[in-house]
Amino acid sequence: MINNKEQYIYHIKDKNEVMNMRRVLDKIEIVEDKHMVQATDFLDPYEVKLAKSILNRFGHISYVEDGGLFNAERKILIIYPDYMEFDLEESPIAPLSIRGNIEGLKHKDFLGSLLGLGITREKIGDILIHEDNVQIIVSSDISDYILFNLRKVGNNNINIEYINRYDLKEGIEIYKELITNLSSLRLDVAISSSFNLSRNDSLNVIKNCKVKVNWEPVKKPFFELKEGDLVSVRGHGRFVLYSIFGATKKDRLKVGIRIFK
Repeated sequence: MINNKEQYIYHIKDKNEVMNMRRVLDKIEIVEDKHMVQATDFLDPYEVKLAKSILNRFGHISYVEDGGLFNAERKILIIYPDYMEFDLEESPIAPLSIRGNIEGLKHKDFLGSLLGLGITREKIGDILIHEDNVQIIVSSDISDYILFNLRKVGNNNINIEYINRYDLKEGIEIYKELITNLSSLRLDVAISSSFNLSRNDSLNVIKNCKVKVNWEPVKKPFFELKEGDLVSVRGHGRFVLYSIFGATKKDRLKVGIRIFK
């Protein structure tokens, strides 16, 4: 038993992340008490960081990350007793390939169709878009259900099959590039410019807890962005501030933004 679980999560302020990390602690407890291998659901990079900060405080367990690809965005953590060895071939993830009438479909279309089957986001890893197919990585416990029930993405008929994890490859990033001048690097300013929102609307999405920077929830409109920061806004999409070119003659900042489609 883990005594006083609160000591491991007291520093986490976001309620959703508190619940996620409680689940991680539950997994650790099972590994320690029953000497069983346990795996989390898919976590984003911020959640992985939080989970690892907890896992590293336990001396008798080991863990590995797995998202199918080394550079996967969403990963599971597989936790096991430190006297054991774990082979990724036994990892509880399943890669699937979608082919058929997929031209013009976007990441949100595939994610929406999966969620439409009643699957929660936590069971879905990366969705990798390619020219002739789309690869999706999911939890193995719901992979058969997807295989037998996913017949359309949007209004398009598709075919779906299992593939080997070693056939996975990096997806193509589709984005619109925007070169613009900002009054500052404040989060609300960048959101307004990227999604053509009024300043009030950008303030509202931040205050309503719909914004993450580098996957971490941010509630401060005056948060200063840095070059390379990834911003996601629920209901609008996400963008990366990929370059800060410098100040203009009117003391504004010329920046490069990539808005992902």
